[in-house]
Amino acid sequence: MKGQKSEWTGILFILYLLIAPSVTEAAFGPEEWLEYRMNDGNNPVYKQEGVEALEASTFQTGDEIRSTPVVAGNRMFVGNHNTGDMYAFDIETGEQLWQNQAPNWIHSEMIYHDGTVYVGYGNRFFQGNGLRGTDESGVMAVDAETGETKWQTSTGGEVMPTPVYNDGFVYAATGDRQVYKMEAESGDVVDEIDLGHVVSMSSPNFYEGKLFVGSGHPQPYTFASIDLASDEVAWQTEMPKAFAGLDDVPPAIEDDIVVTTSLEEHKQLSLKEVYEQYGLLEAYKEMGKSITGDRKEHPEHVIYAMDTDTGEVLWKESLGYGEMVKNNKSGAPMIYEGKVYVGSPITKKFYAYDLKTGERLWDFQNTTMKAPPVADEGVVYFTNAKGFVHALDAGTGDEIGRKKLGGTLAPSGPIIMNDTLIVGSQDSNVYALPTEEIRNGSDEFTADLEPPERTQFSFLTVVYGIPLVTFVVLVTILIVAVRKSRKTKIEK
Repeated sequence: MKGQKSEWTGILFILYLLIAPSVTEAAFGPEEWLEYRMNDGNNPVYKQEGVEALEASTFQTGDEIRSTPVVAGNRMFVGNHNTGDMYAFDIETGEQLWQNQAPNWIHSEMIYHDGTVYVGYGNRFFQGNGLRGTDESGVMAVDAETGETKWQTSTGGEVMPTPVYNDGFVYAATGDRQVYKMEAESGDVVDEIDLGHVVSMSSPNFYEGKLFVGSGHPQPYTFASIDLASDEVAWQTEMPKAFAGLDDVPPAIEDDIVVTTSLEEHKQLSLKEVYEQYGLLEAYKEMGKSITGDRKEHPEHVIYAMDTDTGEVLWKESLGYGEMVKNNKSGAPMIYEGKVYVGSPITKKFYAYDLKTGERLWDFQNTTMKAPPVADEGVVYFTNAKGFVHALDAGTGDEIGRKKLGGTLAPSGPIIMNDTLIVGSQDSNVYALPTEEIRNGSDEFTADLEPPERTQFSFLTVVYGIPLVTFVVLVTILIVAVRKSRKTKIEK
């Protein structure tokens, strides 16, 4: 009996040795991260069976974070805005593993393939020749284990968009109107594909053998598809009314439809439009500005859906008008279960659209937001410039919960790894917390612009009628007072 028991113990021990490595080697993140936000829909969600969510934690870096943190295996990679510092952390323990530095800003994600991290660097300032990016610009390859630089390739303009890795090559859209094709092993430039337009932060999206990217100056702004089989522009769609944002937005793709946004021509809103969008007080202010000739124009935020094969615009919808913002002027879309989700820094609302039809499904009033959202298990999470992350029902737009983190959460977008939301902030921290904490949170928050209260009276009555009646009443009171004063003098 004892011998039989010992035999079973030995068998169980051998089975444990065979199984244990697969358990201990279960990685927290995906094996590779080859493009902006990991996939075509810009919805970076990853789950590994048996891996639990992290406890709420903070990863400290040295400067502002404006790019999305990347998780590959058990490591998290993130770069800094002003200093160009690059960090690798053990995602589970929080330990900083190494630090390196790029020659300029890092707004690019630090994409990962086979032990190497690739990252773009550069700034947003224009050269005298109209190209974008001063000082040094280019792409770096870094050893993911040690942080040592493998190679560094210079470009003629900034590489603020995230590069793409595909089939042994790294592709980078730049501020000198090119898409550079570099050998991943050496960094040698093997081709330059001329876009003819500056790319700001529109990270190319790789889809079925092509890159899709938005570009800006010179006008008209264009959106392009690049065939990687021939390294040539397959098509370019002009956006004649666009004046900003198209070159900022990384497009999202699903079912042969590519989605992006931009700002179109400024418009001086009518008093009725001001009243409907901003309320009665703002309408009165605009009336006063009409007298002084000081009324300002508002840009329109527009979302487009295009056919990936032809560039034909399938639908185009207005998100609305609003105040102009600095930098990152247009919202970055994300696609989840046949719906497009996007936040607008112009209208300060978050939206859901049907991908196929362009029908607006719902909108949610909030504050300035510039980052793409992330969605999982029927919940969409978006972050804003006030440091909050909100959880909304993806189908209805109803708020489920919210949590205040810190700093400005833009334009770095959140990701979800094993039910853990991870996001970088301009306060220099990367925040990680279980999604359950967000859904159960209720931190106090007030939207910047509440929708104007509905009234039973018409626009003309409220905006013109009330001031007119008030004016008549005041004039009547004045006339009565003058007459009374005269009568008193006569009687004396």
